[in-house]
Formats: sequence, structure tokens, C-alpha cells
Amino acid sequence: MDRGLASRGALPTAPPLAGWLTRHSLLPWWHKIQNHIYPVPSLSYKAPSVAKCHASLATNYTETSEVVDLDWENLGFGLVDTDFMYVAKCGPDGNFSKGEVLPFGPIAVSPSAGVLNYGQGLFEGLKAYRKTDGSILLFRPEENASRMITGAGRMCMPAPTVEQFVDAVKQTVLANKRWVPPTGKGSLYIRPLLMGSGAVLGLAPAPEYTFIIFVSPVGNYFKEGLSPINLIVEDKFHRASPGGTGGVKTIGNYASVLKAQKIAKGKGYSDVLYLDAVHDKYLEEVSSCNIFVVKDNVISTPAIKGTILPGITRKSIIEVAQSKGFKVEERLVSVDELLNADEVFCTGTAVVVSPVGSITYLGKRVEYGNQGVGVVSQQLSKSLTGLQMGLVEDCMGWTVRLNQ
Repeated sequence: MDRGLASRGALPTAPPLAGWLTRHSLLPWWHKIQNHIYPVPSLSYKAPSVAKCHASLATNYTETSEVVDLDWENLGFGLVDTDFMYVAKCGPDGNFSKGEVLPFGPIAVSPSAGVLNYGQGLFEGLKAYRKTDGSILLFRPEENASRMITGAGRMCMPAPTVEQFVDAVKQTVLANKRWVPPTGKGSLYIRPLLMGSGAVLGLAPAPEYTFIIFVSPVGNYFKEGLSPINLIVEDKFHRASPGGTGGVKTIGNYASVLKAQKIAKGKGYSDVLYLDAVHDKYLEEVSSCNIFVVKDNVISTPAIKGTILPGITRKSIIEVAQSKGFKVEERLVSVDELLNADEVFCTGTAVVVSPVGSITYLGKRVEYGNQGVGVVSQQLSKSLTGLQMGLVEDCMGWTVRLNQ
């Protein structure tokens, strides 16, 4: 059963944005939600006259106060349709329009859009947490904003400024605050998406870009929850190569790992660990998260050199570990070191910290800690999640409290 439909019951919901009414744009229409009237403008772009690239801040949004009736105890990592999304557009002059919070639903896009034909798109992922006092925290949103700007440069796209990105995230979360899970029951996953929405035929940057943010309440990413996961080292496919786009969060990076991941899951593994494309012996990353190896209380992780995504959770774990006195090395880590490690764990926005129970490589299976959670990963996970959920004092200055 679809959790997004089944869980909402008789609660008022936002129908999809009216779409597909003309070949080139949405027709203007009026949408009524919870006794408020919202104008939904055409998504076709009218370029402003300002030539300088800048981003305007959204100033109006609608909040909902009802408490969502979800089965928080069994919340997985799947899409649950929420109430609102954020939309801003950018024309050929690089000027982002004033963003708007609109009812969540489909958007109209040309079949010849740059994102559909040439993969000109980026996304980010971050989370909002509810504290025990009911307030809502964001975790390092400015880091996501900066990473999107870097990725946009690589993909020849304009990007929202850090200020607009963070402002848009705040507004989207507040508009959907009734979907933020109770403390300890999950988080509100936030998905900013930047795409080339303008029509192109020949290979070229799109003439128009759309910045969207939508959200969904989520639980654990892996079905194992906090139990150790089982990985297989991929020896046929590669995720990225030097000089490519492995170091940015472009959409194509994720489509290319689906085949290997599907094969691995069909054999009972949780996910795939990739090796470098040059030597086939150094660790890179898992499909959607970074990898850490622990040996004699020294924590090692593959260095960021263009083929590995600079994960924000990765960065945070390194800083937390160093603050606790651990030695952390960012360097080439061989598959032999992996097989001889005392402990292995993954990090990422979706998984946070996920202990690895076993690694299989060329038919050889190595288990860690009797399939239990390692001491180091357990300590770091507790410290990081405590910061994210506001359970401990934020001495790092990483959390952003939303004014409700």
C-alpha cells in the first residue's frame, strides 16, 4: 500500500498542479487549500530586465498547523507526498526570480528540456529534525548550498546563492512543518533540485533553469535500520573516473549505479562498494554514501580528488572524530586494508552513520565485529545524531533553529 496515500486519511491534501494543458506552459489557475486561495502562475519563463546574476529571496509562504497522522514507528525511506514545494526560475541572463511556495504536485516541462535530453541537473539532500520541545532544526544547510554552487559550475548551470538556498529551505520546511516526525521517529528529508528546464535541441546549456525544493518524512534508509549492512565490492562496473563528474551531485551519477546495485540486491547484499577506475584497487564510495575504515583506532577514508562526492555527513564525522581525539586520515585506502579492518562504516545524509557487518570481494566474505555495531561507529553516530536532533549542546555551531 502506498504510504503517502494511505497515511493521510481525511486530512486536507494538495491536488497536483494542473498540467499538460498546453504544449508550452501551464495555464494559470486557482487552487483552494484549507480555505485559502493560492494563485499558481504559468511555469513558462518571462526574462526580467536585470542583467546581473543574483537571487531574490522568497517572502511569502503558507504554514499548516495540523498534526499529520502517520505510522511514525514504521516510517521507511520512501516518498510521502506533502503539502508544498518551493519553485524559482532563472532565465538566460542568470537572474533567479523571486521564489514561491506552491502546492506540491507535477510540473510541466518541455520534451526538449536540457535536463531530459542532456542530463543537466543537480540535486542536494539534507534533513530537518524535531527537538523534544517541538522546535525544528536544520543541519548545516549552508554546506549544501555551497556544494550546489560548485556542482552547478561543473555542469555549466547558474545556481542560487547560499542566502537564497538557505532561505528557500527554511520556507519549504516551515510550510510543511506538520510532516516533521516526532523526536527519534525519523526526519524530514529535504530535496533541493536544480535542473535545465529550458528547451534545447543541439548540445548546449539550457536557456532556462528551475530550482525546486520538496520534502518527505523518512525513517531509515537501509531496511536493516541501525543493524549492520552487507556490501559487495564491485569488480566490473565503475561509478566515476578522473576528470568526470563523480565529485559533484549531478543526477547522472546515480542512474549509472542502478544496474550494479540491482544485481547486488538480487544476491542479498545491501549495496555496492566501488573501486577506482584506474587501478581497480582503491576504495571510492558506496552507491550513495561515503566509506570509512577503522584499524587500531585510526579512522581512514578515501581522499576527495574529483571522483568521490564530498559528503557533508562525511565532513561532519571527520570533524566530530577529531574533536574526540581520533586520528583521521584522508588518503588512498586499498581493498586489502578494507578486508583487514577492525571496523567499517558508511556515512551520508540518508544513512547518517551505517555500520558495515560484512564485505564480499571476489567471492571472499569478511565479517566485522560478529555482525555487531562497532565501538567507533557507535560512538560517532551517537555524537552526530545527538547534534542533529538537538539532544546535546551544539558546540560546533552546525544547527539552524527555525523560527515558527
